[in-house]
Amino acid sequence: MSLVPYALARPFLFSLDPETAHEITLHGLAAAQGTPLQMAYCNGRIEDPVKLAGLTFPNRVGLAAGLDKNARCIDGLGAMGFGFVEVGTVTPKGQPGNPKPRMFRLPKANALINRLGFNNDGLEAFIANVKRSTHYAQRQKNAGTGPAMLLGLNIGKNAATPIENATEDYITCLNAVYPYADYVTINISSPNTKNLRALQGDEALDQLLGALAQQREKLAAEHGKRTPLFVKIAPDLDEAQVSAIAAILQRHAMDGVIASNTTLSRDAVKGMTHAEETGGLSGAPLLAMSNRVIAQLRAALGPAFPIIGVGGILSAEDALSKIKAGADVVQIYTGLIYKGPTLVKQCADLIHRTVKGK
Repeated sequence: MSLVPYALARPFLFSLDPETAHEITLHGLAAAQGTPLQMAYCNGRIEDPVKLAGLTFPNRVGLAAGLDKNARCIDGLGAMGFGFVEVGTVTPKGQPGNPKPRMFRLPKANALINRLGFNNDGLEAFIANVKRSTHYAQRQKNAGTGPAMLLGLNIGKNAATPIENATEDYITCLNAVYPYADYVTINISSPNTKNLRALQGDEALDQLLGALAQQREKLAAEHGKRTPLFVKIAPDLDEAQVSAIAAILQRHAMDGVIASNTTLSRDAVKGMTHAEETGGLSGAPLLAMSNRVIAQLRAALGPAFPIIGVGGILSAEDALSKIKAGADVVQIYTGLIYKGPTLVKQCADLIHRTVKGK
C-alpha cells in the first residue's frame, strides 16, 4: 500500500509547468525503484489473470505509452499494481520533439493537451534501459510466482523521415525491440508527428502492416518466439474508417488493437484555458469517443480479437465502461496524473469483481 497519499504531492506537481512536473516525477521514480523509497507509491497488485494474444495478463489494467518514453521507470511503474506497462514511443534515432511549451493542463476538464512529438533518446538508449530493469532480469530467469507483469514496447517513426519511408523506421524499431518485448505496439495515431495519421488510410496501412507481418515471421524464426503485434489507432475515425482498419488488422494477422490515442477534437473543452493549443487532447473528454471506437471495433472484429481500451479513465467506473464497450483490458495515463497510483488498484479491483461476478 502507498505510504504517501497522492493528494499531498499533487498540489506541488500542479504548481509546476506540466512537462517539468513530468520530468521530476520520472526522475523520482527512476531513483526510487528497487529501493525502500518505492513504498511511497507502491500498491499491491490485484490478481485477475486473463489470456490474450497468447499472453497472460496478470490483471486488466495497464499503463499507456507516452509517460515513460525512454523505458527508465519500468520497475517503478510496475510497483503501482499494473498488470502490464507499455513504454515508448521510441524512434530509430533520438529526437528532441516539438518546441516547448508542449504540455498543457485543463484541470476543469480533468484533461491534458500535449504536442510532445515522440521526444526520446532513440533505440540504443531505450533497449539499454529495458535490459537494465529488474523486470527484464526476472523474465530472463523466469523467476517469481504467478503471472509476471507484461511489458509492451511502443514504436514509431522519426519526424525527419518522409512518410513514404515510414515503413523502414518501423521495421528498424521492430527488429531492435522484438527480443525484449512481451508485445510490440505500432503507433500510427499520434497527432504530433506530421502526416503520421495518414498511415491509418487503407492503402498505407495495408502496405505497412503487410511489411511488418512479413518481418515478424522472420524474427519469430530467428528468436524462437512469436511476439504479438498491436496497432494503436486514433479516436477521430468514423465507422467506415474503423471497419476498414479492422479488416486490414485481420488480413495481416495482427494480434490486437489499442483504441485509442489522443483526439484533435476540442468540442468538450471549448472556452477553457489552453483549449486551443495544438496537440492531442487526453483525459476525461476522451472517454466517450474512445468507447465509441471500441464498440465499433468489437462489432467489426468479432468476440475473440484482443482490444486494449484507453482514453479518459479517471475512475474505476470509467475503466469498467471500456470493458462493457468491448475492451478486454484497459490502459490509463492522464488519470494517473490527476488521481494518482491508487487509481490502478481501484480500476483493477472493480473490473475483477464485476467480471468474476458475471
